[in-house]
Amino acid sequence: MASSQVTVGSGEHHVLALHGWFGSARGWGALPDYLDPAAYTYAFMDLRGYGGRQQVAGEYTMQEAASDALALAGELGWDRFSVIGHSMSGQAIQHVLLQAPGRVRRLVALNPVPATGVPFDDDGWALFSGAADSRDNRFAIIDFTTGSRLPAAFVNHVVQHSLDHSSAEAFGAYLESWAKTDFSEQVQGNPAAVKVIVGEHDPALSAPVMEQTWMQFYPAAELEVIPNAGHYPMFETPAALAASIEEFLGRD
Repeated sequence: MASSQVTVGSGEHHVLALHGWFGSARGWGALPDYLDPAAYTYAFMDLRGYGGRQQVAGEYTMQEAASDALALAGELGWDRFSVIGHSMSGQAIQHVLLQAPGRVRRLVALNPVPATGVPFDDDGWALFSGAADSRDNRFAIIDFTTGSRLPAAFVNHVVQHSLDHSSAEAFGAYLESWAKTDFSEQVQGNPAAVKVIVGEHDPALSAPVMEQTWMQFYPAAELEVIPNAGHYPMFETPAALAASIEEFLGRD
């Protein structure tokens, strides 16, 4: 696998981090600055079509992203590891669990898409499906998912990162995978240790949505709502997010 991961730390607890639809391996804001490098080794990876792997062709599915994550773990010599997935990669990390259940220590699902996919009305689908080729659509999506409360400069920063670090082909194709795939029957009752983290100002992937999906599928799951954050707590509240992630990982 052509890799372009960003590695943070050198600790014994290994963690794979998979970015969201608008992200990349370098799209985690200030979060890496607040992680514990002595206890953990984080590998922030690029999905196909993103970051240093923009030219890597593929099917652009969440199953493929999971397979690539496992390939990266193999390259790194990691037998067991925890997994973090933001937004669309909330699905990808569940596929990692399904593909290699014995290797996964803990799952951190950050503002995550559930295994049911995401229902859209006609207007919502037009907005999201048009985002691959429209800066304005991307702006509207990011503004909405952060509660329409942050300055335009912030929204434009996230938009520009996505334009610079993803191919339009991959960006459009991943939407079909994470929005329209339902594999909830495969994860129902899974005993994995899962922490679901959402921002209080995320109107789409909100705490009630998590209660109806993730918390129903994973009996050992727990849910935390981060104050003063929307869909991008790695930018909005990175120190609080780091604390939340590592408190959970540190129990293992």
